[in-house]
Amino acid sequence: MMTGIVLAGGAGTRFGMPKALARAADGSPWLALATDALRGGGCDDVVVALGARAAEARALVPAGARVAVAADWDRGVSATLRAGLAAAGGSDVVIVTVDTPDLPAPAVARIAGSGRALAQATYGGRPGHPVFVAAAHVAPLAASLAGDRGAQPYLRAHGAAEIDCADLWHGRDVDRPGA
Repeated sequence: MMTGIVLAGGAGTRFGMPKALARAADGSPWLALATDALRGGGCDDVVVALGARAAEARALVPAGARVAVAADWDRGVSATLRAGLAAAGGSDVVIVTVDTPDLPAPAVARIAGSGRALAQATYGGRPGHPVFVAAAHVAPLAASLAGDRGAQPYLRAHGAAEIDCADLWHGRDVDRPGA
């Protein structure tokens, strides 16, 4: 089993609101777009890790996706990631951030199907999402997390494979409304 994790816990200060509440131009919640990309890329299960304004964001989580709330979300992305990893229950995971609303499912499939225990998408040599973490690395990754740092230090220290996905997508996240 493979679990997709959508990281959507931050306050979105540069964005002007939590990105968990954001919608695409057509009205689709970014949470739904991320969930669809994970499911389309091969994830059997999806966990949406919420934090800031979680009660409001929960209403935008698609049916069939599970919610994990990081009560300490204000401590940084590590808290949201830890909550998502805990909810995954020790399965292989694919991690994405909610602020990549145009992430294509084939990028998820490429990373998840890389055959590597740790893999990260790259775009023009720049690391990005999705990230694949095999079950054996989930607990050690969670234990390594601190502050406003995500998985990047762990991925570097453990030789994560860098998988080029620039032919599928640009890889940029959205930090400002209308970007």
